[in-house]
This record gives sequence, C-alpha cells and structure tokens, in this order.
Amino acid sequence: MSAADTTTPAKVPPPRQAPPPGAPDRPRKAGRAGGASVPWLLLAPCLLVLALVMGYPLVRLVTLSFQTFGQSQLWGFKPAESAGFDNFSSVLGDSEFWQVVLRTIVFAAGSVILTMVLGMLVALLLQRVSGWVKTLINIALVASWGMPVIVATTVFKWLFDADYGILNALVSKLPGVDLIGHNWFASGPEGLAVIMLLVVWGAVPFVVITLSAGLTQVPRELQEAARLDGAGAWGVFRYVTLPILKPIVVMLTTLSVIWDMGVFPQVFVMRGGHPEDDFQLLTTYSYKRAFEINDYAQGSAIALITVLLLLAVVAVYMRQMLKIGDVE
Repeated sequence: MSAADTTTPAKVPPPRQAPPPGAPDRPRKAGRAGGASVPWLLLAPCLLVLALVMGYPLVRLVTLSFQTFGQSQLWGFKPAESAGFDNFSSVLGDSEFWQVVLRTIVFAAGSVILTMVLGMLVALLLQRVSGWVKTLINIALVASWGMPVIVATTVFKWLFDADYGILNALVSKLPGVDLIGHNWFASGPEGLAVIMLLVVWGAVPFVVITLSAGLTQVPRELQEAARLDGAGAWGVFRYVTLPILKPIVVMLTTLSVIWDMGVFPQVFVMRGGHPEDDFQLLTTYSYKRAFEINDYAQGSAIALITVLLLLAVVAVYMRQMLKIGDVE
C-alpha cells in the first residue's frame, strides 16, 4: 500500500440547509448593529464646529433681542435687563422698518428673476456652441465668480462713477443720449438698480455652471421625440427640459433668495460705509440700528426677524422638494 493510500481523507462539512419558509431570520450580531453609529461619529467633528461657529452667535442674537442692551451694557456700566417683546413691538411698529422690508423684497425678487433668466439663457446657449468656445466661457464664468466681492464692488463703483465712469462715456456716444456727469446714486431706485446688476453679475456664473450640468442629464431622445411631434424650441424647453430641471431650478431659486436677501457688502461698500435711507436693506438697517445708533437689542431683533423670513423661504423650498419627490 502506498503512502498516498494511508492518508486520512479530509472531512467535508455537510451542506447548510435553507430555513423552512416562514421561519424567522436569525438575529444579526451586535457588532453589525453598532455600525449605524459610525456615520454620526464621523460627522461629530463637523457638527461640533457648526454648533460653535453658528450655534453660539444665534443663541446670543436671540438673547440680545429680548434685552435692553446699549453702550452702557456693552462697556459694563449697567447690567443687561430683560425687555420682553418691547424691541419687536418697537421695530414692527416703525413705518421705516416696513419700507425697508418692502425694499428688500423688491430688490431680492428683481435680483433672483434676472439671475435665473440670464443663467438659464446662457446655459442653453452653451449647449449650442463648440467645445473650445464653451471652455473659454466657463473659464470667464469661474474667474468672475471667484472675484472677491469687495473688488467687484469697487470695479462697479468706478464703472458707474459720475465724473470718471466709463459707462457714462460709452452710452453718451449713442445718438441723442447724454449721460456725461450723470450720478447713478442720486436716487435710491437707480442706485439699487446698479447694485442689483452687481449682485446678478456675481450670481449668474454659479447658476450657469449648475444648470449646464443639469442640462447634460436631459435625454436627447425625449427632445427629438418632442420635435417630431411638432413642438418648437419653446415647447421642447417647457414640456421636456424644464420639468427635468425643476429640482435644480427650485434649489437655485431658493439659494438665490437667501443670498440676495442677505446682501450687505455690496451696499455697504458702494455707499462708502454709510448707506442713505433710500439704500437701506434689512441687513444694512440692522447694522445701522446696532452700530450707528448703538441700540444692539433692536439691531438683534431686526436680524432675528430677517432670519425668520429666510426660514419661511426654506420651508417653501422643502415643501416644493417634497412635492417633487412624491411625483417621482
């Protein structure tokens, strides 16, 4: 008998039988169940930083809005006293505040509409140009988007300057137009229109880049089918492209509303650090009450009301996104 014949054959485990139908599954190991806490552990540092950077200022803002807090309290000469809802009653009962609210809403609405319309038009045009032209335009968009706000505001301030502005000189070359020496900031509506152009100029690149990415997900087959059915360019956009882009459009519109209602440096720098009454928006008005009149409590109350208005915008956004999710 050879050595190969004397070896003990390896034992093969019996095949595992499947559980009968309807039998309960075996409980998972405790180690696997604990894996649900791993994402929260990874997010913990980020959440901690957000709580420190955003949580404390928000709590402090709410606290100040319900107190009497001026320079005496700031320097420690007097303790802060509870004022209840007196600050909110004073702010909401002021006619100037409601003028600022209306001005802010009109300014934000105009900026958002112009931003979304121009952004959509540019994004659609980018789909019809050659590759190298699209690359050049994207580079220009990213460059303008990355320009600091203070630099862009200074450039616009020079462009619209009454004495040395290049815009007045160029437009005055048109037949029958004379804008030499025209002061665009002599009145609030004209000045805010210039600031609105500045805001739109800085916001359009982000909208264009985001919508261009979304347009790449629109199926060509659906567009071709719509054209074969007799739909024109507007029909294809309305019934095919826009419904697919609706989640992106809703998101961009909501973000634009939040950003445009929170515009501050453009107005502040454009008016040399002292915006006139006709240029006051909610952000600059809150700054004026807090740091120029030294009523930090009322400034905090105005800022808190602004936050509540923005939360209403976020609530509308969440409702629209839930509706889109139910439809899908």
